Amino acid sequence: MGRGYARTVRADGPSAASGLRLLGVFAHPDDEVFCAGGTFARYAKQGVEIMVVCATRGEAGQIRDARIATRRTIAAVREQELRSACDRLGVRHVRLLDHRDGELSDLEFDSLVGEIVAAVREFRPDVLVTFGPDGGYGHPDHVRISEATTAACFAAGDETRYREQLAAGLAPHVTSRLYHAYFPPRGMLLMQRLAQWLVGRDARFAGSPEFGYALLLLAEQTATMRYIRDHSQVRWFPAGCYVLEQGEPSDGLFLVLSGSVEVRQEDPAGAITLLRRLGPGEFFGELGVAGQRPRSAHVVAAEHLTCLVLTPAAPESFARRAKPTRHAAAPMETEALVPASRTPCAAASAAATAAALPTSCQKKRRAPSRHAERLMR
Repeated sequence: MGRGYARTVRADGPSAASGLRLLGVFAHPDDEVFCAGGTFARYAKQGVEIMVVCATRGEAGQIRDARIATRRTIAAVREQELRSACDRLGVRHVRLLDHRDGELSDLEFDSLVGEIVAAVREFRPDVLVTFGPDGGYGHPDHVRISEATTAACFAAGDETRYREQLAAGLAPHVTSRLYHAYFPPRGMLLMQRLAQWLVGRDARFAGSPEFGYALLLLAEQTATMRYIRDHSQVRWFPAGCYVLEQGEPSDGLFLVLSGSVEVRQEDPAGAITLLRRLGPGEFFGELGVAGQRPRSAHVVAAEHLTCLVLTPAAPESFARRAKPTRHAAAPMETEALVPASRTPCAAASAAATAAALPTSCQKKRRAPSRHAERLMR
């Protein structure tokens, strides 16, 4: 779990944990899993009674599979996912506050705190769990539910706060411990781990389309949580495009999602040898990444190609693959240093313009400054 305001809950077995209660308060369905799922499963097994309060139904989330939900049905689908996940984790109670996803920061703060205070006074937990002040990775809803839950933890034991709840029979309750879920940055490179695994296999790996989709989700979500520092993107290459060039730095790992590539090796004389052809589910670029050495072959798109690409950082917009030759740059430098007024066309044009000006205008023209004279030399 992570950063806490008191010592960690300790229990030697089900009997030691019997009678304890744990309350988790989160913003969206699935927060309960990645924030404290392991903690819930562990203590549920030891007999702790657990409740999860979720502020929204997550209806603003991305729909990753159109077969499962539409924008009209996603709230109900995610609520069911929440209840199913809690059931698997051993969480006995689930409550939704029914606020709109993405709008927790717009709510009146004391009102949101009061709803959580009511849940605390009703369930009367020994331990309260929520996001840390950073919301895990800066999500505004996560930050707000952290602020509100932290405030509610202290307000729930104050008999002067939310007195209407006292009149309804909800007595003040002091929670023994409040914990914030914290996600320390790890800095691991997933592409490096994958490359080492790939080169250590006896046979080439070929994954299914589901594998590619799962890897994309893993890379995106773990990068968001700062567990890895890879940049992931899906890139398209036209047929005939050089995806990798022999001799260039090995700064990325590629997984073919659709299409195919040819791996070609070039000898010192420029002769090309076709080494292999790779298709969907196969990686390329792992040898250079694992060995931290330049690319040992060209990789060319044999047809229109889509790849999942893992790199240590986002690619530069104007990154070049090879150094320009000197003879190509020289004419540009020479031409750029020739002032326009010294070219024959410009000189003739200037003379014609001067001749066409009235005498009065010609007399008013000032002589060039020393700075201008130096530029014209």
